[in-house]
Amino acid sequence: MSGAKRVRKKQVFSGHKELLDSGLCDVVVISTPNMTHYEILMDIINHPKTHHVLVEKPLCTTVEDCRQVIEAAKKRPDMLLQVGLEYRYMPPVAKLIDIVNGGKLGHVKMVSIREHRFPFLVKVNNWNRFNCNSGGTLVEKCCHFFDLMRLFVGSNPVRVMASGAIDLNHKDEMYDGKVPDIIDNAYVIVEFENGARGMLDLCMFAEGSKNEQEISVVGEIGKGEAFVPENIVRYGLRVEGRDGVRTMRAEDHRIKYDGLHHGSSYLEHLNFLSAVKAEGKKIPAVDLNDGLTAVAIGVAAQLSIEMGRFVSIKEVTS
Repeated sequence: MSGAKRVRKKQVFSGHKELLDSGLCDVVVISTPNMTHYEILMDIINHPKTHHVLVEKPLCTTVEDCRQVIEAAKKRPDMLLQVGLEYRYMPPVAKLIDIVNGGKLGHVKMVSIREHRFPFLVKVNNWNRFNCNSGGTLVEKCCHFFDLMRLFVGSNPVRVMASGAIDLNHKDEMYDGKVPDIIDNAYVIVEFENGARGMLDLCMFAEGSKNEQEISVVGEIGKGEAFVPENIVRYGLRVEGRDGVRTMRAEDHRIKYDGLHHGSSYLEHLNFLSAVKAEGKKIPAVDLNDGLTAVAIGVAAQLSIEMGRFVSIKEVTS
C-alpha cells in the first residue's frame, strides 16, 4: 500500500536460545524469574554473537552465580552488561543523589530507608513466593535499597545485622503442597568500610502509607530526604536549623507514564540505550560488581535473620 509503513512480522520463540540463534537481536532485556537469570546470562555471554544486556535485578539469586557471571563476562569485552537497579532513576532519589554528590551534606554518616508498601504481586507460576526461586525478600526486593545505601555512602559493606519474619502475608496460601516462606517485614543494619551505617525498615503490609519509600541521608553538615511517590526532596544544614530546610519537587518531564516504579524503569532504559549507542565509549551505569554487592548484602541479611547474629560480607563472598 502506497505510503503505508512496513511492519515487521512478529516472531515467537520457544526459548531464549532460539532467540539468540535467530540473529535478530543486538540487545536483550532479561526480565524473567530471578532463578533463571544465571542460565540465561551465561548462554548470552557464551554465544558467538555479541548481545548487549540489561538484566533485571537481582543479578542472580546467589553470590556464587553472580561471581561466575562476572568471570565469564571478563572474556567478552565486546558486550555491555548492565544491572536493572532502577530505583537510582526515581526523580526524587536522583535529586537526592545529586545533592549528596555535590557535597551539600558533607561526608555521609547515616542512611535510613523505609519502604512501607503492599504485598508481593502475583507472578507467573507464583515463583516469587519462595526463597529458592527469588533469593529471598531481602535479595529480590531489597537489593534496590542496598545499592542506594552503597551509592550514598561511597563505600563497600563490611557486615550486616537483620531481624525479620513472615507475620501476615501469604500464610494462608499453598502451592504444590508448600506454604510460601518469603518474609514480609524486616529491619536491616549495614555497616560500611568508611564507618557509615545504613538501616532498612521494610514492611509489606503497609498499604495505608502516603509514601512508599522515604529516604534520609545524614552527613557531617546537613541532612537530605526523598519521598516517593510524593516526589518531594528536602535538605538542610545543621548551622541553619529547621528554618533553613529547603523543599522542592523532583520531576522528570521525559516520564509520560509512572508505572509501579514511578517512571524510573523508562529512564533506566534511556540510560542503557545511550550506553549501547556509544559503542564502548560509555560504561554501564550499574555494572555487574554493583549487582553482586547488592545481592551479597541481601544474602547476608537473610542469613543474619536465620542465625540471629551479625554476618560479615566476607562470610558470604569467600
